[in-house]
Amino acid sequence: MSSTSDPRPPIPADVLQLGRFVDRTVAEGPGERTALWVQGCTIRCTGCFNPHLWTFRGGTPTPTAEVLARVLAAETDGLTLLGGEPFDHAAPLALIAAGTRAAGRSVMTFSGYTTAQLHHAVHSGRRDVAALLDATDLLIAGPYVAALVDRDRPWAGSTNQEFVERGSRFPDLLAAATTTPDRLEITVAPDGTLAVNGWADDETLDALLHDLARPRPRRS
Repeated sequence: MSSTSDPRPPIPADVLQLGRFVDRTVAEGPGERTALWVQGCTIRCTGCFNPHLWTFRGGTPTPTAEVLARVLAAETDGLTLLGGEPFDHAAPLALIAAGTRAAGRSVMTFSGYTTAQLHHAVHSGRRDVAALLDATDLLIAGPYVAALVDRDRPWAGSTNQEFVERGSRFPDLLAAATTTPDRLEITVAPDGTLAVNGWADDETLDALLHDLARPRPRRS
């Protein structure tokens, strides 16, 4: 993990640097959810599952209103924000999260920042960080620590990460952390490209991808 103590300086709210968008998934929180990954992270935890999303170059600059429209059109139980680092993109994500909540759906936000770091940013005047926190129903906060792999709770990568329920609109979100297993989704595109989301330790993921890559005998 880097020594970064606060999210990067505020950015414009009208465009999101979108790394990936999945309309429907059951691997990124309880129930069926829409998930989006932002492109860019200043924390860069060692062993991160998505190091290709560290750089702020790349991704697809997408109008915030367009992203929100895609989220609402999916009509899932809620939205999960991942990265990259969501709080490095707090202003546009706050608008998207607020619009999702206004439609009666829940918002989960993953962050490599600790709750103390996020609260420090808010107390330092970061209105964008405060807005995203206010639009989040369940926060999973803290850097991924490879030596502390979490094999019991779903969604979290390591045991130091905090599950913080914000508000009481969706009490089942936090309760689901004790009853929902970790899931890994692998999507195969028509061109053979694999897309993976969810969480698995390195050994499990390596074994799974190795099996998928092995040629299969053809039936005559």
